[in-house]
Amino acid sequence: MVFEKAKVLKAAEKFLSQGKINAAIKEYRQIVENDEDDLTTLNMLGDLCVREGRNEEAISCFTRIAEHYREQEFNLKAIAMYKKIERLQPRDPAIASKLATLYAIEGLTADARAQYLIVADAFTRAGKTIETFEILHKVADLDPHNTEIRLKLAEGYLKENLGSEATRAFLEAATRLFDTGQFEKALKAYSRALEIRPNEDAALRGVVSAHVALGSADEAAELLEGLLGERPDDPELLSLLARTYIDAENATGAERVIGSIVAHDASKYTRFIEVARLHLNLDQVNEATRVLSSITEQLLAGREENDLQELVQEVLARNPEHIEALRLLVRIHWWQRDMDRLRLALERLAEAAQAAGLDQDERYALTQLARLVPDEQRYAERLDALGGAAGEAVEEVAFAMESSLSDVPSFEDFGAADYNEASTVATDETLPADQFEWNSVSEEAAPDPSSSFADLNEETLVSYGVESSVEGFESGNVALDESLSGPDGPAQPGGDSRSPEAILRQELESVDFYITQGYADIAADTLDLMERQFGSHPDIDARREQLPGQPVEVSVASAPPRQTFGFGGTEQAAEEATDIDITLGGIGEMEAEAAQVLSASDLALSDGTKGIDAGLAEIFEEFREAAEEEPTSNQDYETHYNMGTAYKEMELLDEAIQEFQTAANLAKPSDGTSRYLQCCNMLGHCFVNKGMPRAAVLWFKKGLEAPGQADEEYKALRYELGSAYQQMGEINRALEIFTEVYGVDVSYRGVADKLQELQAQKQEVHEQKKVKKKRK
Repeated sequence: MVFEKAKVLKAAEKFLSQGKINAAIKEYRQIVENDEDDLTTLNMLGDLCVREGRNEEAISCFTRIAEHYREQEFNLKAIAMYKKIERLQPRDPAIASKLATLYAIEGLTADARAQYLIVADAFTRAGKTIETFEILHKVADLDPHNTEIRLKLAEGYLKENLGSEATRAFLEAATRLFDTGQFEKALKAYSRALEIRPNEDAALRGVVSAHVALGSADEAAELLEGLLGERPDDPELLSLLARTYIDAENATGAERVIGSIVAHDASKYTRFIEVARLHLNLDQVNEATRVLSSITEQLLAGREENDLQELVQEVLARNPEHIEALRLLVRIHWWQRDMDRLRLALERLAEAAQAAGLDQDERYALTQLARLVPDEQRYAERLDALGGAAGEAVEEVAFAMESSLSDVPSFEDFGAADYNEASTVATDETLPADQFEWNSVSEEAAPDPSSSFADLNEETLVSYGVESSVEGFESGNVALDESLSGPDGPAQPGGDSRSPEAILRQELESVDFYITQGYADIAADTLDLMERQFGSHPDIDARREQLPGQPVEVSVASAPPRQTFGFGGTEQAAEEATDIDITLGGIGEMEAEAAQVLSASDLALSDGTKGIDAGLAEIFEEFREAAEEEPTSNQDYETHYNMGTAYKEMELLDEAIQEFQTAANLAKPSDGTSRYLQCCNMLGHCFVNKGMPRAAVLWFKKGLEAPGQADEEYKALRYELGSAYQQMGEINRALEIFTEVYGVDVSYRGVADKLQELQAQKQEVHEQKKVKKKRK
């Protein structure tokens, strides 16, 4: 049999008009059973059940509507329905949990906190301590800047022997303290986390970062040295210690630790560059050059000659006649096969050696110059004065001049070279000329009186445990572990990954309505709220462009990116430390448990059986005090105004009026904003829709009396006031108001047609009066 909805609806309305509520309920039940999407009828059925005292059935109806809105992410409408349920079932933890989640999504912190505390209180009375702390953790997440409460929460975890949760809370508090520059407090919090979990990498890195920020990196190094005794082969710990020594400007310690790192993994030789830079920062030019000499061949073979050349040039900028640095510069240009720069470098080396009285170095440089530029007689003349050329093979220079860049040996070729014979690293003053020689790493050179540049580096490499083998220098091992050389700040929690696009689309529907109805002020204010909540968006900007005379403002502050670390185990710690995600489904399990375990009757029974722990009670008190001290005007106004808007859209006019009146009481006519006028406007519309134009006139007049508003807003209110007078049948007053609007804007919302209509009505009334008068 086909269900005739219109017929059943008509019967229900008939019963309702006759006051037969139970009969109407039966008819409405048929409708909702056959049309599950008819939320209006479902809401009507719920209201009728409330009138008849059938609260359970009413709650079932309202819950269906609320869940529908929640699933569709119409959050304000969902909140409105849950609040109706809350009136029937006060302090129900399951409803409070859902309300808290929705409030948190909408950024209504005070309301979310109040609902979370209801849930936490219920769990406490039921003896569910862990669940209580989970809820309190969510409360703390609502105000991430309140680190004191988070620290007390951590202490509460500790009293309950919840070490993992306590560590997470201490880390979160420490991270926020670090971000705000409170390094001493951050150090204490990180240290507390490290005391609980000595192997917690995130806490260890946090302690080190805080020490560095406080200028006490040496203390952090001492701590790490102690741990190194227990974990001597831990590469991550060694890397952190090396970074700490560099931050402490302890070049000796950094070089020693990096030597250990390279001994375990030869591909990490590039970390010696940090040591060289530190020596330069400390104006230790000779030490910087010594370190660079130890890794010259590896850097060249790894195609990293630019980094090497940059540092060598910095050394020469401080001391242009530094012999060791000039040797390195010559080696670099030889590797690059850049004959022009090679000649200039050799000339500089010859001049510097002559000035320093180092005849052997000068003779070597001049010998190479004479072979590179045989037509230059001055080189030969100077060589004769020094006793003749050095005994190098002419073939090497010829090879350098004829080879192309494609002949440069590969990293693997270099790795196969034989470096088993160590040689002594000579100083600037003692290096004999016969140890200064070109070195082609593509093939092993025969023993020669003038040793290669590789020989200059070999002793240092051996001292650090670097083996010159193919395995030690394979290109596959060159990639640096970015996690070991990453930022030195503390680990940071991740952000919410939820996209705002779906929410924006839904909330923009209300804005479109305001714009089409001419409520520019309300539309602009709503867009401001959305922009603060969701950030800049093209749809928001597009709506702004439709507003008359409204400048586009962007007032969204974005938090700076937070640093992360690749230290072993940190990912897991970071995930634990960032459990702050607030989504519609994020508390589903908690809601289910609250609904199952913490019914109102359960709470009543357990009320006197379980006392609240003193530490837990203190945390509760902290949260309540925070709620009391928090300024209420702005957020409470937004809460009630938005709730009123949601109720109005659902045609729940009585609830909407209550919310708008509360919001109006929180605003002032002369507070410099349009909030009071907006409330007056919305209240007027609600009363008009209820068929109470006289009450609407009262609120429209109140809005017109509010000073300092835009002319467009006053014009819109006058038009609504005229419409209310017309609905009351006061044609003369309506004509007067519409005439004012017409005088300002003749094309506004068809006001000219409205005036003609009213004039016709007035004439008709006048004619009727004349007829009546004649009859008398």
